[in-house]
Amino acid sequence: MTTLMLLVTVTSLLIPAYVYAGYPCALWLLTLGRTGPNHRVWETRPTVALVISCYNEADVIRDKLENALELDYPRDKLTIVVVSDGSDDGTDDIVREYALIGVKLIRQEGRLGKTMGLNLAMEQLSSEITVFSDANAMYAPDAIRKLVRNFADEQVGYVVGAALYTDSDSGASAHNENLYWRYELAIKAMESRLHSVVGGDGAIYAIRSHLWEPLQQKDINDFVNPLQIIARGYRGIFDPEARCYEETAGDFGREIARKERIVNRSIRGLMRVKSVMNPFRVGLFAWEVVSHKLLRWLIPLFLLVGAIGSLLLALAGYGVFQLIAAGVLLVLLLAGVGHLASDRNALPLFISVPYYFVMVNLYSLRGIVKALRGETQVTWNSARPGREQD
Repeated sequence: MTTLMLLVTVTSLLIPAYVYAGYPCALWLLTLGRTGPNHRVWETRPTVALVISCYNEADVIRDKLENALELDYPRDKLTIVVVSDGSDDGTDDIVREYALIGVKLIRQEGRLGKTMGLNLAMEQLSSEITVFSDANAMYAPDAIRKLVRNFADEQVGYVVGAALYTDSDSGASAHNENLYWRYELAIKAMESRLHSVVGGDGAIYAIRSHLWEPLQQKDINDFVNPLQIIARGYRGIFDPEARCYEETAGDFGREIARKERIVNRSIRGLMRVKSVMNPFRVGLFAWEVVSHKLLRWLIPLFLLVGAIGSLLLALAGYGVFQLIAAGVLLVLLLAGVGHLASDRNALPLFISVPYYFVMVNLYSLRGIVKALRGETQVTWNSARPGREQD
């Protein structure tokens, strides 16, 4: 019995270590010496549709449209489309002010969610390339040019840009999210050099329009759609020079709840396109998606088993597990201190990091449980204060 407990506990502790450290290190070794793109890049000017999804974004939609109109891309080859999911705060009225200069409004009634809105929009577009964006993501002037140059390679099916945070110094929540996101961007770059970046980014990613497949309402579009493209034999590229800028949620509660929703929807989406976990079908991408996504989503389960096993083995007198159990208790204690703090955004780093780590994993576990129950949230409140989106 003790041998089995040892095996289960060690395995449960090693998997999170592999996901957070081993996988990035393996990517680094496999891409060592590959500093530039390993696909054809050329300055091309295909027709592009910039699709902006929104729900009640009156506070930012005008800035977003002005930003879109200032993009350094031939105006006769760029169509700007706003998909409104039944907004009722005046968002649509603002968009209509731009109708005479070519901005198109597609209104979806009934608040059906972002994915259904994109299905509706894609039925009406004929551009060669579609770029997906959110209302709060402000693009660098050359962002679309940087994205589309990668489609000069016929094997490239989607391209993901770099969404950068502008408020990383505004508090502990923003600082932790920015640290995590920088780590993610480094992984995306290595995945892209090896095979394909796993998934898109709702703020800035582009696809060949003919590769769009209508999605189910519960699908998370910027994850399922790229997986479908990989399953059809194409690659997904990360271009760090195609940039947009946005703010974090600015609050631990909103940021953590957003993680729960993402895990809840994404784990279902991966099961719907499970062929991308077959290495005989997609090669190294199968290893990427299992390591970067599936195992990471399951980390809360592994950590729970590992923590309980360490505690039991520590009580049985195993010195190494006494140290591990003490470390687990310390992390939980610091997270508890963070949870009880009146102003979590003012937490010092040695408390905010354990708090962020523990809460993200707890809420990810909730997302997994809901997915197993068949509960998938189609619409939700935005992570940004005072706004909602699907």
